[in-house]
Amino acid sequence: MVMKQAPEASVILVVEDDDLVRMNAAEMLEDAGYAVVEARHADEAWLILHERSDIGVVFTDVDMPGSMCGVTLAERVYEHWPDIRLVLTSGRHRFADRDIPDHGLFVPKPYRAAQVIDAIHEAD
Repeated sequence: MVMKQAPEASVILVVEDDDLVRMNAAEMLEDAGYAVVEARHADEAWLILHERSDIGVVFTDVDMPGSMCGVTLAERVYEHWPDIRLVLTSGRHRFADRDIPDHGLFVPKPYRAAQVIDAIHEAD
């Protein structure tokens, strides 16, 4: 399968509380040509979003510790930054794409790199 090249300006915020899963996701996206910023949970991601103006996609797990889950984060991102695309993932829950704010996309865990890259391109 041929993967599409990422736009140079695309920065993806990867939000995942499992360190190994987050590092693997970040590496997979970097290998596809994206710049990546990592957050350990939604609260940290929220702070990053307020500090940076170059985030184009939020790729977030649903279940995380802290004051909000990935769905709440996605809802808040949609409300405050409607131009940021949303891709959610979970190993416990299943969502239809129509259930994700702002016509975002859902990729079930365990996922393959191509699934995530395709979702990000579709969300762009």
